[in-house]
Amino acid sequence: MQNFITTVIGARPQFIKAAAVSRALKSAGVYEKIIHTGQHFDQKMSEIFFREMEIPRPHYQLDIHSLPHGAMTGRMLEEIEKILMQDRPNAVLVYGDTNSTLAGALAAIKLHIPVIHVEAGLRSFDMKMPEEVNRILTDRLSSLLFCPTATSVENLYREGFQHFDTEIIHCGDVMYDAVLYYLEKAKKSSTIIEKLHLKEKEFALATIHRQENTDDIDRLEQIVKGLNSVNEELLVVVPLHPRTTAHLQKINTKPEFKIIEPVGYFDMIVLLEHCKLVLTDSGGLQKEAYFFSKPCVTLREQTEWTELVASGCNHLAGYKAEEIFKKYIQSMSKEGDFSGKLYGDGHSTEIIAEKIKRKFM
Repeated sequence: MQNFITTVIGARPQFIKAAAVSRALKSAGVYEKIIHTGQHFDQKMSEIFFREMEIPRPHYQLDIHSLPHGAMTGRMLEEIEKILMQDRPNAVLVYGDTNSTLAGALAAIKLHIPVIHVEAGLRSFDMKMPEEVNRILTDRLSSLLFCPTATSVENLYREGFQHFDTEIIHCGDVMYDAVLYYLEKAKKSSTIIEKLHLKEKEFALATIHRQENTDDIDRLEQIVKGLNSVNEELLVVVPLHPRTTAHLQKINTKPEFKIIEPVGYFDMIVLLEHCKLVLTDSGGLQKEAYFFSKPCVTLREQTEWTELVASGCNHLAGYKAEEIFKKYIQSMSKEGDFSGKLYGDGHSTEIIAEKIKRKFM
């Protein structure tokens, strides 16, 4: 039987990472089967990424979404386990910190299948975040830990991972590889700047999607007020997930910024290239802002990308309106240090693919 690995994905950031890593695996001669859990099921949040980034079509579509954390993770665990019992891959590859990530790692380790974690070692040190729980548990279940930054390596050593049966590799960030590979393709195919009439305009790019911000009406109202204040100074463009749009109907403050439908990866990186500033509660977009040398205001009180804060490129604002506006002013007036190679040199996917080939094939 052919040697192969199984990759579990389910959310937008994982599609981007998988696009870069799957291409490197193919080049290295590593056969891969993909399980798509369906965690992001919206056309704009899923299908478009597979199409425009030429991600290999998933071998399995589980269509598990719109459930509470426990129910969603449990259903994914059950269905992934069935597939792994049938296929028996050499290893299971997971990305990041979603419910899909933890479910894939749990299903694999209980069947004594090695787990590979790409984007290991990240810590926000906030155990109220479901993502923090997912990433800590996934790291502990993994035998091969690919760390995007020096800080993430240090976190693992601080937690004693050098004493576990694991291999820790500082490889750089696969999302940086993706930007380097796809930017020229995106600029040729995307018409988002013309479509939104932004060619001659300065604007900020913002996203709001994290559950603690969208499900808490008071927090959401504060964030909308903060973005409205920024919008008075600089046009704010917000690609908004339908779920967040529905929550906006419940607050008293009317958004004055420009809301657009969710966009694919190509449109997003073109918007990033043209914007003046990023405001976001997304982990991935904080890094992507750095890749494009754009200051970032993070609508959270902690971040797993602590090196961005230390370099002055990222400003933690939390969710209160006055603090969001204050950090906006600060980020526009104070130059961050974008000169360092915090996320590698664009060859992280090659390091990952070659290591997987040597260890598991």
